[in-house]
Amino acid sequence: MAFAFLLAATMVNVGCQPPGGGGTTGGGDKVRVGVFMSLTGDTANFGISSTNGIQMAKDEVNSAGGINGKQVELIVQDDRSDASEAATIVTKFVTQDQVHAILGEVASSRSIAAAPIAQNAKIPMLTPSSTNPEVTKKGDYIFRSCFIDPVQGAAIAQFAAKSLNAKRAALMVDRKNDYSTGLEKVITEVFTKLGGQIVVTQSYQAQDQDFNAQITSIKGANPDVVFVPGYYGDVALFAKQARDKGLTVPLVGGDGWDSAQLYAIGGAALDGSYFTNHYSPYDTDPKVVKFVNDYKQRFGSVPDALAATAYDAAHIMFDAIKRANSLDGKAIRDALAATKDFPGVTGSVTFNENRDAVKPIIMVKIEPGGKYAVQERVQVEGAAMPSSMGGGAPATGASPAAGASPAAGASPAAGASPSASPAAGASPSMNANATGGGARNTNAVP
Repeated sequence: MAFAFLLAATMVNVGCQPPGGGGTTGGGDKVRVGVFMSLTGDTANFGISSTNGIQMAKDEVNSAGGINGKQVELIVQDDRSDASEAATIVTKFVTQDQVHAILGEVASSRSIAAAPIAQNAKIPMLTPSSTNPEVTKKGDYIFRSCFIDPVQGAAIAQFAAKSLNAKRAALMVDRKNDYSTGLEKVITEVFTKLGGQIVVTQSYQAQDQDFNAQITSIKGANPDVVFVPGYYGDVALFAKQARDKGLTVPLVGGDGWDSAQLYAIGGAALDGSYFTNHYSPYDTDPKVVKFVNDYKQRFGSVPDALAATAYDAAHIMFDAIKRANSLDGKAIRDALAATKDFPGVTGSVTFNENRDAVKPIIMVKIEPGGKYAVQERVQVEGAAMPSSMGGGAPATGASPAAGASPAAGASPAAGASPSASPAAGASPSMNANATGGGARNTNAVP
């Protein structure tokens, strides 16, 4: 029911768009932002929670007066977890909907498909969570506000080698997924460099149901750890089958694991496993607590990291538009590029020369009952990290303080109000975790 509400709101929003006119001019009384996410399909859980985070940020900004006097209007489209559909949607954004900026996607494959279209139209596009390095190589109008796979992959390998003292590792890879293969490459390079050995590599495809052959091969190689750089639905099934067949070593993966559905499907088979992530909803930092409580009050579930990264991405984009003081694509692009030390939910965000975020990275341990505990903060050798990280939690929290007045060239903050109430008519029963991995629709809530 909650999912039906989101789709209905999406269709209404799209239907209200005026025809013609282009998305790079300064006219009009609204800031139009295209959002393309997987609201159905095998990563729907990610897309729904990300869209929820973006909606929260939009409502906070609008409640505080909008951006330079203009209200933000989101044009949300479901790409059905399909790269070709993502490209079609972004083409519509730039040719028909006259968007001034684009937020999306979650998956690297779909961001890579859409990025050239935004680049050619010179409409700034910011992905909250696509970690493959190829995404921002598509052009100077393409940004990301999350860490990239080389940093994430290095953190995974370094943690296994140094903190788990692993010497022998197995790899389980989705060969048709850019995210999975990108992490595989870096994990292999760094783990080997640190003295480890990849003793076996097995492959699978998304939505496979039987991992018996791969598990038999992996168990026979006697690894100390198994790297599984995949998405939550496949990882959870693999974990259950691996434990059932007596493979008991730790499983370690990336941020693609982060979903309530991971534990709903995999259960205790995942206890004692680890994954890299952008934040933990169980962090006791007061700013994290506020964000989590606000999200739970509105959507009835604990926000996963994709909700947090999307919330940050939306505020970063809104802040750049405010500093640009224009709806011109180049002006917004230049303001995005100047973003420095933006105080986001997932940490302090600065864009480097490649338009990739420099920010913290944490290693999460899955504990009994599905609790995500911060195991450690990994400082990857050679990776740029914020100097202000300190020893505390990642700089997580709600949006920048209301009424903040940023300098034109710096980034904090868009004047959003972190305490803004949800928009009228929002359904508090909307569930960010409405769909599971693979072909499932389980509607489980943590």
